[in-house]
Amino acid sequence: MPKQNRITPEGDIIATPARGLFMGNRGILHNAQQEIVMPYAHKAWIICQLQFKGRRRKLMQPGRYTELFFLDEATALAAGHRPCFECRRAAANAFREAWLLGNNVEPPLKTAEMDATLHAERMTEDFYKKNKKKRTFTAVLKELPNGTFILWRERPYLVWEDALFRWQPDSYDEAVSRPKLDQVTTITPPSTVAALAKGYVPKLHPSILGRLRSG
Repeated sequence: MPKQNRITPEGDIIATPARGLFMGNRGILHNAQQEIVMPYAHKAWIICQLQFKGRRRKLMQPGRYTELFFLDEATALAAGHRPCFECRRAAANAFREAWLLGNNVEPPLKTAEMDATLHAERMTEDFYKKNKKKRTFTAVLKELPNGTFILWRERPYLVWEDALFRWQPDSYDEAVSRPKLDQVTTITPPSTVAALAKGYVPKLHPSILGRLRSG
């Protein structure tokens, strides 16, 4: 039976056999029975490589952070994560530079400051952690950059070029032309959208790459 350790664009933690292209963490979220008991433990939500320096981990061990998995980097960014500065240093530096430009922030920028901004953008202000939900915001569809996720027809879709791609746990299974909409519900945090607009390019699942080549 698959473990509950896969992240959706809306930040939910679900159980599915598919692991995806990236791993990440939000701290220790599971109990001794390997059940998810909280949505996060700290504000540093990161995106990691599946393999790094030959390290091997047994999933959901007591007292160890909960290993989370993402279909691809665009999914992880939508959920509110950012690249890890240890195992993905080049990507993390590129993201930080784009984030600074997009959000008109003067360097130097402490990682904790970026994490605090992202955390305020991604979670509601409910008192108890278990009640907190993913924040969204309204934006103009034609102005959204590649790599942004929106809610359309009550489903998460990735914006890329002139198309929308429907997210599934194991792939992108539908491509439609960008509809002629004005305001849309945007899942990806606004400061990350600003970084995407300044040129940060997330790594995508191969299921979308084939559709892009064929188009």
